[in-house]
Amino acid sequence: MMDSMNYWKNARIAIVGCGAVGTYYGAMLARAGADVHFLLRGDYAHVKKHGLKVISHDGDFELPQVQAYSRAEDIGACDLVIVAIKATANEVLPKVLLPLIKENTAILTLQNGMGNAEFLAEHFGAERILGGACFVCINRLSPGVVQNFKHGLIALGEFSGAPLQRTHGLVELWKSSGVPSQIEESLQGLLWRKLTWNVPFNGLAIAAGGIDVKRILADEELAKLARELMWELITAAAANGVNIEPSYIDFQMNRTAVMGDYKPSCLIDFQAGRAVEVEAIFGEPYRRAKAADVTTPRLEMLYALLRSLCVVE
Repeated sequence: MMDSMNYWKNARIAIVGCGAVGTYYGAMLARAGADVHFLLRGDYAHVKKHGLKVISHDGDFELPQVQAYSRAEDIGACDLVIVAIKATANEVLPKVLLPLIKENTAILTLQNGMGNAEFLAEHFGAERILGGACFVCINRLSPGVVQNFKHGLIALGEFSGAPLQRTHGLVELWKSSGVPSQIEESLQGLLWRKLTWNVPFNGLAIAAGGIDVKRILADEELAKLARELMWELITAAAANGVNIEPSYIDFQMNRTAVMGDYKPSCLIDFQAGRAVEVEAIFGEPYRRAKAADVTTPRLEMLYALLRSLCVVE
C-alpha cells in the first residue's frame, strides 16, 4: 500500500472558491508543484492573464501562470476537491462539484462554521468528506492578490471518523507545500475550537460598529464579552461531546493579540455589502447548544443582532 507521504503524489486537485482562503492555499500547493486547477468567477479573466500574487509574512511570491477556469466542466474529474467557497453559497455546490467528481474523489471543506461537511456528505456521500479549519489572518486585496498577515496552520480530520491514510497524506501534502498542518482526531472538536475565535471576533467586529481585532482587545468591555462568548461555546461544545479546556480562552486571546489591526472576513464581507456567513458561524452553534439544553444568552443576542444587520443569503 502506498505510504502517506506519497498518497497524493500526482493528484489532480481542484480549488472551488478562490477568495482569500482558496487562493492562498491553492497558490501554496501550486508553487510546490502540485497539479492545481482554480475554479474562478469574477477574477477569472484577470487571473488567466496575470496569474496569482501572494503577500505573506513568510515571504511574497507570484505565480505568473496558473490553471484557471470559469467552468467546472473544463476542469473535469479530480482526485481532490478543496471547497473554500463561502457557506452562504452552499446551494450551488451540488451542481458545481458534480463534473469534478469521480469514483474515489475526496472532498475537503475549508469553509467557516458548522454544517458544511454535513451538507456535502448528504449530496456526495459521507465517505468522501474531510473537513479542515484554517488558523490564519488572510485577506483578498484585489483580483488574484491575497495577503497573509499572520499564522497559516491547517488542521483537518475525517467527517466519518478516525483519520485514514489519505488524511495523513493530506497533512504531508500541506507540509511539503510550506503550510503548517496537523491531524485532528475529531472534526467536530476542531470546528468547535475554531468557533471560539470566529464567533466573538467576527461577530463583535460587526456589532461594535466595524472595528478590527486590535480595537476589540483594547476595549475592556468588548474583550470581556469575547471571553464570555468563548465560554458559552466551550459549554455548548461539552454538551455536544467535545471537551475544550478553559485555558483555550487565554490561548485564543493571546494569539489574537499578535494580529494587530486585522479585520476578520465577516467584517470585510459586511462592509462590502456581501452576504455574511451568519448561519454557519453563529446560527448553527446556537441551534446545537439549544438542542442540548445549554443556555447561551450572549451568542443568542449576537446571532439575532447579526441577522438584522447583515445580508445573509
